[in-house]
Amino acid sequence: METKPEKPLVSAIIPTFNRGWAIADAVESVLNQTYPYIETIVIDDGSTDDTHEILLPYLDRITYLKQENKGVSAARNRGIKESLGQFTAFLDSDDLWKKDKITCQVDFFQNNPDAMICQTQEIWIRNGIRVNPGARHKKPSGMMFEPSLELCLVSPSAVMIKKELFKITGLFDESLPACEDYDLWLRITAFLPVFLIDRQCTIKKGGHKDQLSNNHSLDKYRIQSLDKLLKNETLTEKQRNRVKKILKKKCRIYANGCIKRGKKDEAGHYLTLMTK
Repeated sequence: METKPEKPLVSAIIPTFNRGWAIADAVESVLNQTYPYIETIVIDDGSTDDTHEILLPYLDRITYLKQENKGVSAARNRGIKESLGQFTAFLDSDDLWKKDKITCQVDFFQNNPDAMICQTQEIWIRNGIRVNPGARHKKPSGMMFEPSLELCLVSPSAVMIKKELFKITGLFDESLPACEDYDLWLRITAFLPVFLIDRQCTIKKGGHKDQLSNNHSLDKYRIQSLDKLLKNETLTEKQRNRVKKILKKKCRIYANGCIKRGKKDEAGHYLTLMTK
């Protein structure tokens, strides 16, 4: 059995909720990394399926934390707080890492010591079939605040972050049931570059019914995030103006959707928010 270092360099954080059908594969993809040792933390966010039973064979190699259901942000935040590594790498429980993912990113940070966050390219799988991301999903490298306002261009399962960065930006916003990653990446990209390692080291699987990204009301949470972002006093005037423009655009679209569904009061709220 390999000897665990007193303090691991990398901590892998896997939040999960009723993903017994996928969690073993996700854990295996961490344990099978070419990097010699990774602290692996699974946060079970109140699962009622067979998640715990499936993880029993791994309990001598992972840290298993069970909590009442609080959402993915709370699960990731607990993992961050409990972790020991200098670097944090997230893995959604329905995604996978290729074997060299962590080695690749550790090498990047060793060669770029001033960098705080990087991500890899991904392979997208939808309903078991490989698909190509659209042009608008192309990941830039470096300063990417403005393009990130339109849609999320950073994937939680693809990133590695220096843990110390959370002391500056804060953790995931637990009031957001979705788009919590969009919210955090905006806080980071407002002042830091996110570097891209142009290798497909992450496998992103989708198409299943329990994906939060299937929620048709996601823009409501992006709007909440943008509204909160305007209170950030460190934004430049250019950044603030861009946030206002995107906020107005998303409010208009969402309000029109509310009107079509007969939700006039909700539409009024977002039309008012457009005037900020």
